[in-house]
Amino acid sequence: MYLGLGIDTGGTYTDAAIMDMSNGTVLESNKALTTYPDLIRGIKNSIEGLDPRCLKQIKFVSVSTTLATNTTLEGKGYPAGLILIGHTIPKKLASRYVISIQGGHDSDGNEISPLEDLENVRDFVKQVKNKVASFAVSGYFGVRNPEHELKVKEIIKEITGLPVVCGHELSMSLGAYERAVTALLNAELIPVSKQFINSIQAVMKEKKIKATLMMMKCDGSLVRIEEALQKPVESIFSGPAASLVGAAHLTGLDTCVTVDVGGTSTDISMISGGIPEISDSGAKVGGWRTMVKAIRMDTSALGGDSLVWIKGKTYLGPRKVIPLCLAASEFPCLLEKLEETTESPNKRIMDEIIQPTSFFIRNGVTPPELLSGELEEDEREIIENLGIEPLSILEISEKIGKHPLMFAGTLKNLIKKRHVSQIGFTSTDALHVLGEYIRWDGRASFMGARVLGKSLKKEADEFSAGIKAEVVRKITLELVSFFADDIKREDLEKLIENEAFLKFHIKVPVVLVGAPVRAYLKDLNETIDADIRIPAFHDVGNAVGALVGKVIHRTEVLIRPSAAGKAEYSVFSEIGKAVFEDYGEALDYGLSLSKRLVSDYMDGHGLEMENVEFDLRKNDVGSLGKTPMETRLVGIGVGTTGKLV
Repeated sequence: MYLGLGIDTGGTYTDAAIMDMSNGTVLESNKALTTYPDLIRGIKNSIEGLDPRCLKQIKFVSVSTTLATNTTLEGKGYPAGLILIGHTIPKKLASRYVISIQGGHDSDGNEISPLEDLENVRDFVKQVKNKVASFAVSGYFGVRNPEHELKVKEIIKEITGLPVVCGHELSMSLGAYERAVTALLNAELIPVSKQFINSIQAVMKEKKIKATLMMMKCDGSLVRIEEALQKPVESIFSGPAASLVGAAHLTGLDTCVTVDVGGTSTDISMISGGIPEISDSGAKVGGWRTMVKAIRMDTSALGGDSLVWIKGKTYLGPRKVIPLCLAASEFPCLLEKLEETTESPNKRIMDEIIQPTSFFIRNGVTPPELLSGELEEDEREIIENLGIEPLSILEISEKIGKHPLMFAGTLKNLIKKRHVSQIGFTSTDALHVLGEYIRWDGRASFMGARVLGKSLKKEADEFSAGIKAEVVRKITLELVSFFADDIKREDLEKLIENEAFLKFHIKVPVVLVGAPVRAYLKDLNETIDADIRIPAFHDVGNAVGALVGKVIHRTEVLIRPSAAGKAEYSVFSEIGKAVFEDYGEALDYGLSLSKRLVSDYMDGHGLEMENVEFDLRKNDVGSLGKTPMETRLVGIGVGTTGKLV
């Protein structure tokens, strides 16, 4: 058998699945908690739950992750140097290590200013090379002529040997600012991607798994691990993309919408005719609009780890915490602490931090004294008083002698910096109370529901049922919004909350994936009129998707008349610019080049063109006599991992 191993590292779980690649059958799977900052432990734990005999037969490994997304959202990318050619430095670009030099080209790829500031480039690179992990280079109209970008890249490589990425290598679309942002984010993510891939490779080596290694991109396609290391920004949504592809495979559907309920978020996306729907605009993450092709996806901060908190009424999220049931399985002392919790804090001071069922614990094993250089004095005071067991907000208050209001903000900062984790009641705990999803210590969940429910004069079961109903309402809202994007969200909320609300009809099948989704199926069927399915192995859909993704390569070739007064035609592509005297010659070259670029890419992935579906589309714009004002050639090659040579 030709066996494949799929691995997905998410914010909460690391999943693994083994598949017979010859027929697409999933043989077995396992889930383990993702371990920060040592990812290797979580990856090993997920793999060690699989049959060792199968692991010896693995020939293909494919991975996906949301680590790049989380890093960007939290602003924790590694520092990178940015060199802009021919345009000013935008205020929003976050890098402190940025310069702009003369140079650049026009829309026809002609040089508008010579590249004369190379000594400034050398001085800048030498000055910051020990302060950054990588460099990004982006030139004005670099997609029409990358000559200046490549020259600067060569200089940086000679001086530092550090990774360097150019704007034209990531996107052929126009938009100088967006291309610079994409290049900078990519440079900042290279060390993050390297850590993840190195962790995968280390576990493969330890387990003696000798196999081809690939990674899923955020458009649902697979890429060689070498390219994934160079262009990590293209894998920024690889986790949700893998979930979409996995859901389609597990149900045997070519067209469906997927609802992925994870620990951190709920993601909704769609696949049509076996190809993931791609967003019209580039991937947007953390307020940054990039030029990365990504699946069309709606994401909400609703997951199994979403905090349930009270302040006169019940709130769900958006903060992510460790569920009480999970924490109690590791720290049994929580049961005693919850049993002794009889009163809630005054509701006037309660927020997401000050809660009767919230506890806090220090992350990692780094001693407080080694963290002192990066901590404020009030932060250090809390860290020094947090031990190996969780403490409630009142216990911390007693230890440091301050009212909770005086340090709640400090706790929030420590959580954001990942020095402290919060434990609390979650939607996962609510399902434990109701007996509809059992994985850890449900006693802690019941005690937490009893404490929170008491403040609202509700029993534990009634309180938990209300949380489950709110999750169903939010999933329904997100699903309806995905299709009815022309209706205001507040209007949709009113419709759904109206007792006379009719079921929303969805024509395509809806596939639910994620560990707890079976608990929500019955209620969703009451609000959504659709063919809703939950496939086998739904809890490891991402790991399955990482295996069945296709190798997809898109090329774009543009043919335009050269500058006015010249009877020439310029052909722009990812390899540069070519000029022809005749439009027919330019078109023939463009058509041939499109197929050659796809063929070369597939060959690098071990795929022969006879096993690749190739589609080439020609779009003409306007006319200049007998020839178009512009011709755009878009070539798409699709190969499957089952046909790797």
